[in-house]
Amino acid sequence: MKAIIIGSGIGGLGAAVRLRLQGYEVEVFEKASGPGGKLREIRSNGFRWDAGPSLFTMPQYVEELFELAGKRAEDHFQFTQLPVITNYFYEDGTRIHAYSDPEKFAEEIEAKTSEPANRVRKQLEKSKKLYDITNHVFLERSLHKLSTYLKMDTMVSIARLPEINAFQTMNGANERRFDDPRVVQLFNRYATYNGSDPYQAPATLNIIPHLEFGIGAYFPVGGMYAITQAVYGLGKDLGVTYHFDAPVDRILHENGRATGIVSQGTDHHADVIVSNADVVPTYRHLLPDVTAPDKTLQQPRSSSALIFYWGIRQEFPELDVHNIFFSDDYQREFEQIWKEKVPGEDPTVYINITSKENPDDAPKGGENWFVMINVPSNTGQDWDQFIETSRERILDKLERMLGKEIRPHLVTEDILDPRTIESRTSSYQGALYGSSSNNTFAAFLRHPNFTRRMKGLYFCGGSVHPGGGIPLALLSAKIMAACVEEDRGER
Repeated sequence: MKAIIIGSGIGGLGAAVRLRLQGYEVEVFEKASGPGGKLREIRSNGFRWDAGPSLFTMPQYVEELFELAGKRAEDHFQFTQLPVITNYFYEDGTRIHAYSDPEKFAEEIEAKTSEPANRVRKQLEKSKKLYDITNHVFLERSLHKLSTYLKMDTMVSIARLPEINAFQTMNGANERRFDDPRVVQLFNRYATYNGSDPYQAPATLNIIPHLEFGIGAYFPVGGMYAITQAVYGLGKDLGVTYHFDAPVDRILHENGRATGIVSQGTDHHADVIVSNADVVPTYRHLLPDVTAPDKTLQQPRSSSALIFYWGIRQEFPELDVHNIFFSDDYQREFEQIWKEKVPGEDPTVYINITSKENPDDAPKGGENWFVMINVPSNTGQDWDQFIETSRERILDKLERMLGKEIRPHLVTEDILDPRTIESRTSSYQGALYGSSSNNTFAAFLRHPNFTRRMKGLYFCGGSVHPGGGIPLALLSAKIMAACVEEDRGER
């Protein structure tokens, strides 16, 4: 039995391991020159940056792959817990350290704002409750198979659905909990973890803080790209075959069953085809002669990102690994994003500096800055002009809030925008997380990990259930592999 996987993002890498362990001969075809998709690295002038995700949560889904293979995960992949998850900088001079210890974090909020610590404790307790209700149903199983809904714990979760606040917005729930707008803003920004708008997205997304404060936020030894290297290395050890610089041109099918792919003019046949590519180009470009699920493909896209990779020949002790410089007008910023425009003059700026944890990521005495702002997906905006304007606004903002010059110390730069995200990773419109989660029923509107339109064709990655980000992409591979195994048993 043979399986072919299209794409080597983290979901595709996880899928390759799982299908190999199910006994399939596995081949992965990737158009890029190496693995990782968005989870890759950039090197320039002695600096190294993780190009994509900048925070690691739910490490159990990486460890699980090694355990399934009968290996000790710690022998192949190490990570440390961050004592401070994020530093928050506000225009009024407030600086909040989000300590990983929930109690210490609650006390920090009380010391720096008008909010009592007990409200923060209750917010985190609510976040844990949301996780406990939804995790096994919405994250670890297919929402598109009857068997999911016949399980006892699913029935228990369904009975508790009124508790997940699906019919109020994230911002609405946070404003009811907190009076201080700075704290509301802090908890609202978790919507950006799946590219959504806190003023539209359901309050169910308040589950996300539990991933950091309840389960933990971590930094892999060697940087985020070490996750790619670990899972890719595991696949190679198990006998997975990888083809790089090998774009897939078409998915072959016959009599309602996927039978293989065409890559660089050559047919490759298999019993199982898994697309780790974005679901939109999978249908539009690889299956042009198949009726596509247009309602699903036309769901609004998540936000994208504009990222500057800056090499700084200077150390900034006041900055930690993760830093967020908030916009004063957070709501207006998101209103503009979701009107498919661009953020305002004072966007929220995210900075990740891995050289604080891994000194080899920058020359001695320097730092590698990953500087990001949220932007809409690509619908034809004038990105060149926007990049030029945003660069100056971001530098002005950071220099103003840090009280130090940055421009004289900036020695190297690379840029990633929605157009290059789309061209390099085949993410439709450069959306980072596929479709947005702004709809109350967004979880059910994502494409499933299989299709009833064609036997033998499956899907994983951030554009399908359960969503984007490292943990969910790995879970999509887990759900997909379970679908393959179930279908194999029925044949």
